[in-house]
Amino acid sequence: MSENKKTALITGASSGLGLEFAKFFAQDGHSLVLVARRVDRLESIAADLRIRFGIQVETLGADLEQAGISQKVFEFCKSKNLQIEFLVNNAGFGYVNEFLQEDIALDRGMMMLNVVTLVEMSKVFAEPMVKRKSGRILNIGSTAGFQPGPFMATYYASKAFVNSFSEALSHELRKSGVTVTLSCPGPTRTEFGARSGADKKPLFKMGASSAEDVAREAYQAMMKGERRVIHGMQNRIAAISAGMTPNFILLKIVEKLQGL
Repeated sequence: MSENKKTALITGASSGLGLEFAKFFAQDGHSLVLVARRVDRLESIAADLRIRFGIQVETLGADLEQAGISQKVFEFCKSKNLQIEFLVNNAGFGYVNEFLQEDIALDRGMMMLNVVTLVEMSKVFAEPMVKRKSGRILNIGSTAGFQPGPFMATYYASKAFVNSFSEALSHELRKSGVTVTLSCPGPTRTEFGARSGADKKPLFKMGASSAEDVAREAYQAMMKGERRVIHGMQNRIAAISAGMTPNFILLKIVEKLQGL
């Protein structure tokens, strides 16, 4: 592999933003490690990218909700003699429903994936990055993390964690040679909307971005080492407004936009 071409690891790479990130890295000639549960989808994507861009692509079928999975992903990369220069913590999910109407196992899995695995992946891959003073991490947060979210309570809370954690880690590592970029999309046209039920709600109908546009902006921000990117003027205004609006008002607004 050429010295100026490096390896990116992307979680949740079988569709949506993860797939778009894979394309951008491939276009720039970087090797890839694609991680997701749907192995058949990963293999199809990998085969296409190898043919189109002539790059090395490894795939790993893994349930990222499992405890300790981050170390297994790290060991997989080590076994392939791959040095990860770019880590994209993209995998995550949510649902629209009353909190008490859902099985607690769903919330447990969401917190494991959206929060615990993201933190563990950041730690195990950032450590070698810091040692060699080179690396970039991109964490996918959300504009949902700027306020509480009735009817998506656990999801909004999980993204509030990601937003806060990512910016804090970015500050900690600012002199290390390793950058951490937080991407905060608003409603985005991916499988997430259909799976969560969010695409039927007024918030999505007000306007959703394309996965390609969001991924492009996040990719560019990561490559520049920016601390945070909020996608779209409407979302940037909403984020600023959320910081200036009392929660009792935000709760009513989100309830109408996300309500059942």
